[in-house]
Amino acid sequence: MFVNPTVTGSAKILIVGPIGVGKTTMIGTVSEIKPLSTEAVMTQAGALVDTLHSPGKTTTTVALDFGRITIDGALVLYLFGTPGQQRFLPAWRDLARGALGALALVDTRDLAASFDALGNLEDLGLPFAVAVNSFPDSPPYRDEELRTALDLLPETPLVRCDARDLRSSVGALIALLTHLINTARPAVPAVTESW
Repeated sequence: MFVNPTVTGSAKILIVGPIGVGKTTMIGTVSEIKPLSTEAVMTQAGALVDTLHSPGKTTTTVALDFGRITIDGALVLYLFGTPGQQRFLPAWRDLARGALGALALVDTRDLAASFDALGNLEDLGLPFAVAVNSFPDSPPYRDEELRTALDLLPETPLVRCDARDLRSSVGALIALLTHLINTARPAVPAVTESW
């Protein structure tokens, strides 16, 4: 699918989080093109080290997920989903190059599983928003409890979403974009010298 001629800008956005949090699902939900996914069958060795809250999950992302969404006909977001396991951190850092920001998906069934992803974003200095993905058996938490548990800065957006729902997922991306716009540093004018 081509990019509409009304598009005036583009941005690379990461979708990050632990294994099984819904990164692949979210990209598949919002992408206007057939998403690229590098899912592979989970091995016995991986099953020993990867904590899963979805008993039916048999595959995992091993390189990246990729999708595209156009916002308001003018801005194209190129979405890159990262692998959820810490052992794929080198690939994760490569994917972060050139990214404007990231949406970190969180599962309240295991908040600690999100610490690595959030820490990696902080280490990279990449601005981010947090989206709590809803699962049927997720324990309820108030926003203040989540902010404390995840050690979020007051200005870090925290939203709720369902990665299977288009409106909800786009809303999470809009929250990230709003944050990026509100925290953007003004461009520094070029210094010109006259001789």
